[in-house]
Amino acid sequence: MRLLWSAAVFAAAASSASAFAPATNGAAVARSGVAMSAVATADVKAKQDASIEKLKAKDASSAALSKDDLNVVFEDEHIVVVSKPSGVLTVPGKDESNPSLNKAVFDRYGSESGRMDKMVVHRLGMDTSGLVVFARTNAALRGMNSLFRTRKVTRKYEALVCGHVAQDSGSIDLPLMRDYECPPFMRVSTDDHQRALIGLDAEVVGKKMLESPKESLTTYEVVSREDMDGNDVTRLTLTSISGRTHQLNVHCAAIGHPIVGDTVYGFDGEAAANGGLDESALPADKASAELQQAIASASAGKPMCVHAKSISFRHPVTKEDLSFESSSSF
Repeated sequence: MRLLWSAAVFAAAASSASAFAPATNGAAVARSGVAMSAVATADVKAKQDASIEKLKAKDASSAALSKDDLNVVFEDEHIVVVSKPSGVLTVPGKDESNPSLNKAVFDRYGSESGRMDKMVVHRLGMDTSGLVVFARTNAALRGMNSLFRTRKVTRKYEALVCGHVAQDSGSIDLPLMRDYECPPFMRVSTDDHQRALIGLDAEVVGKKMLESPKESLTTYEVVSREDMDGNDVTRLTLTSISGRTHQLNVHCAAIGHPIVGDTVYGFDGEAAANGGLDESALPADKASAELQQAIASASAGKPMCVHAKSISFRHPVTKEDLSFESSSSF
């Protein structure tokens, strides 16, 4: 049986601003009848600045990776496919001195443009391991960008999540937005939270904070229900249909099963709990707070358990159908 989690459509009324949580099997769950008040630009900016400093420090802790350390899965004159370890940045970010997979690939292969940034067609978060494609030629760069833009690349992830997911497969269809309460992280978008953005100054907080909600779809399949140090966990295959920032992390948290080792969207993380949803909106099979805390303690200091396991696409130049796989370490 498949389970569908989707965002309920708001019924706007002139005299009230009621919000609804995600619907299960078409049934909307009321969340709150009180609209949230608008937030102050200065407050959001202060939170952004504090978070950015923390993220800069984390980026600087990226593990060093040389060209000889690369785990190359495929290479030809146009593209390179490598398996990234957890704890390494895909790209260095604003501080080009940060160690990154991009730099190691560029040092080993170079690029037609002579620029390492012109090799990047997608990326994985620092804490996510798995397959990453880089372009070596300008033609490959244009072709791969087109494939990603038109969603003609299929990526599947393997993840361990807290608790036992009851349904063997399902879809999570919840729109995402930037979280002004916990910037620069993401959360499930609600009408109330969109309304609270009214009055924010884009010149101060940035245009991304004020972007419209992004439709986001994840499908999942249960691989196995397991035990980790006496705690219930589930091994899932996740497919990110829409490929939004932090989509898998937010969606798993929003159905009550955060990814094991996720210190941002998991138990007592830096982002909003439950992907920003009320506890009452979560399904009956959600992992309890006690279980999440036990798993967080057991996994402290260990890599987050999400791995880009497979990627399939048509070669941007030769037009050959390609598919690659990489085993997870957990």
